[in-house]
Amino acid sequence: MSETAYPAPPQTPFATSVRKSLFSSPLDCLVTVVCAVLLCLLLYHLVDWAFLSSIWTEEDEPLCKEASGACWSVIDARHRIIFFGLFPFEEHWRSTVACIVMIATIVASCVPWFWSGLKLSVLWITGFAIFYLLMHGGLFGLSVITPERWGGLALTIFIFAAVSLIGMPLSIVLALGRRSRLPVIARLVGLFIDFFRSLPLLTILFTAAVITPFLLPGWLQGDKLYRVIVGFAIFFAAYQAENIRAGLQAIPAGQDEAGKTLGLNYMQRVTRIQLPQAFRNSLPAIVNQFVITFKETSIVTIVGFFEILASGSAAFGTGKWTHHYIEVYVFIGLIYFIFVFSLSRYGAYLEKKLRVGHG
Repeated sequence: MSETAYPAPPQTPFATSVRKSLFSSPLDCLVTVVCAVLLCLLLYHLVDWAFLSSIWTEEDEPLCKEASGACWSVIDARHRIIFFGLFPFEEHWRSTVACIVMIATIVASCVPWFWSGLKLSVLWITGFAIFYLLMHGGLFGLSVITPERWGGLALTIFIFAAVSLIGMPLSIVLALGRRSRLPVIARLVGLFIDFFRSLPLLTILFTAAVITPFLLPGWLQGDKLYRVIVGFAIFFAAYQAENIRAGLQAIPAGQDEAGKTLGLNYMQRVTRIQLPQAFRNSLPAIVNQFVITFKETSIVTIVGFFEILASGSAAFGTGKWTHHYIEVYVFIGLIYFIFVFSLSRYGAYLEKKLRVGHG
């Protein structure tokens, strides 16, 4: 009897791509297998160190000397310092609620219903005001806690939110000013942007924290934290303005002319035609600047602030926890990863959503 020939089962595009990329030749097969084995071994040792052989509670800290895994006892014992820094112990609930409010504000601003200038402004101003009231106090029976006693994750979120709230509107003004048809304004704004983009962030923060008090009268100096935030926001705005300007330049000139034909004034053309398309065109760069800004909040520790990285250093800096700095930095790195990865994924989602139907 003749054998019946059966057709090969169809392959999905993903399976075909994997076969061509990883198993297209004997050498590719060997490299793929070796890399897979090494990756599995690395993953096994990581899981063993982080979970299987690790110590988790403060009471079991003596076992850390003989354990082959991580000593998460330092996190169990010192997590309050990492999250709250120098904030008074009995008022930690205020810092916790403030962080929740600010994170909820950031998440709510990702909802399409809030995507208008007025709604976003009201949302962020309200959320930031509640955050500041809880952290600083002075109203509704809350005791006053001055900024030099803030610290930990709450201070990191405060700096990021304040820089974003001040810097984003300023970046739009700078981007529009640099494209002004008045040469004087365009050149002055361009000089301002290029000046701050040419300076390292650390130089700007150091100047705001240390040098500015010698140049300004006492009534204009303000708290050191606020001066640092203003300097940070200007630096952020200078870079973000260039991202927005690139998006504006990608818009065909005929669209602005069409707006003039329809009788729209300058502000209407900017808000209804130019800025929406500019944000869509430069969305990856804009989101990337927010990601960079959140990570750069760690630099403020150099000018004397107790943000989350400095709080982590204090968490293992005394007593029996001195040798467990790796676990503290891994924990802080995980916090940064959660925030930054969430921002990155949301940026990718927005880019895909806003480009639907556009080739």
